[in-house]
Amino acid sequence: MFYENEIWVAAAGEKKLGILPQMANRHGLIAGATGTGKTVTLKVLAESFSDAGVPVFLADVKGDLAGMCRPGSSTEEILKRLGEAGVPEHAFSFQEFPVCFWDIFAQKGLPLRTTVSEMGPTLLARLLDLTATQEDILTVVFRIADDENLLLLDTKDLRAMLNHVGENNKEYGAQYGNLPRQSINSILRGLLALEEQGADQFFGEPALDIHDWFRTDRSGRGMINILHSESLIHNPMMYSAFMLWMLSELFEVLPETGDCERPKMVFFFDEAHLLFKGVPKALLRKIEQVVKLIRSKGVGIYFITQSPGDIPDVVLGQLGNKIQHALHAYTPAEQKAVRAAAASFRVNPEFHTSEALGQLGIGEALVSFLQEDGVPAMVERAKILPPQSQMGPISEQERDRQVRGNLLYAKYGTMIDRDSAYEFFQRKGKEDEARRELEQQELQAQKEAQKAQKEAQRAAEKEKERQAKAAQKEQEAAGRARKRAVTGVAKTAAGTIGREIGNEIGKSVGGSFGKRLGGNLGASIGRGILGTLFGR
Repeated sequence: MFYENEIWVAAAGEKKLGILPQMANRHGLIAGATGTGKTVTLKVLAESFSDAGVPVFLADVKGDLAGMCRPGSSTEEILKRLGEAGVPEHAFSFQEFPVCFWDIFAQKGLPLRTTVSEMGPTLLARLLDLTATQEDILTVVFRIADDENLLLLDTKDLRAMLNHVGENNKEYGAQYGNLPRQSINSILRGLLALEEQGADQFFGEPALDIHDWFRTDRSGRGMINILHSESLIHNPMMYSAFMLWMLSELFEVLPETGDCERPKMVFFFDEAHLLFKGVPKALLRKIEQVVKLIRSKGVGIYFITQSPGDIPDVVLGQLGNKIQHALHAYTPAEQKAVRAAAASFRVNPEFHTSEALGQLGIGEALVSFLQEDGVPAMVERAKILPPQSQMGPISEQERDRQVRGNLLYAKYGTMIDRDSAYEFFQRKGKEDEARRELEQQELQAQKEAQKAQKEAQRAAEKEKERQAKAAQKEQEAAGRARKRAVTGVAKTAAGTIGREIGNEIGKSVGGSFGKRLGGNLGASIGRGILGTLFGR
């Protein structure tokens, strides 16, 4: 409840206890054991900041904060609490508050998305639970994507980039260092597990424009942005990484404002112990830096956890506004935590702080807020004011009406998949395949041309051989013809010569005997001449 320019939170008797708006960005803490009233305190603070015109972001890890979009109802206990606190009738009314539901799984709120590039390798490594070496490799992969102007928008972009680097690790290794395929495969397996948990709905576009959180309604009340986290909280690593990303996004986007009359926004970090559990030193330093410097950008951070001991001392020292509900002290460790919590308050001589911590009832708390001079006020034992909106969840029909009726639904309701690294590698793969196919075709054409050339050469050689054989046959036939012609002439000449010689011999011998002898001798002489001429 915003009353008399204060975030009125609690009352010690009739003493009003509230946070000064100009001190609200000095951060705060809501602590206490389970069931002591932390959620109601968170709700009262969120409503009061909204009344003051300050937008709020909070995570609904139990599903019981959604009722802030509906007015509360009067009960005897609430009326009693208001009377004890001295709340004027005109100052308190049951009312609904401007609410915007978000959900990284896009089921019970506006889809809350970011891109892989905006998440960055450090937070993504925590989300994937990578080793230091694997985180270094992931950082190099991001660097390669930047150097080659490749957009990493969603998980399939990152997978395509990791596969590309893995397939070309030798080439990239010469410039960026050793990039073992085994480590890249480990990152890919972590990415697959993350997608199975629904992260593929978180990484993509349209990405969250952080300025959409800084809205007010027509009456000037700040928008209460509620992240549905009932499913998300079951994966503590994912929850803490996403919450830290949102906080980092605020830090990076907002300009410096210095001291301002009231915060630009208040960020409630429920189950804050998850943020610091097992966090690497480098990331812890980043958290410390964000907490320390973000107040100068007009943002107040309020951590909600069971014990102040869940928060590192360097961060705890930045939390000036404290609301401490009851702490149980059954074990030595718990007793030590109670003493530490009591020691963090400015002593009030009217009661013993550590004893009071064990005596607080539900809805009671030890409260200390910063005064105008920035010094914490003395701790007071107080009762938290009741919320003005409905306690508990709302129906799914009401939630759906709230989500679809939101002006931002048209902006964030449908996921966009624009051209990025995945599409680039898809095109490149098709181009490479087409080029390989063309090269294969060219190679096949060359082989066929070589084959045709060889066949033509063989055909020419065969034709040449055939022609040579034909020419040889023609020569042989001509030789035989010449031989026959010569033989015929020779036979005629030899016969003529033989007859003439035989006639001469027959004339010399005379008579019929001479003629027979001359004929026989002439024939023999003719055959002898032919044999001499033709070698037979």
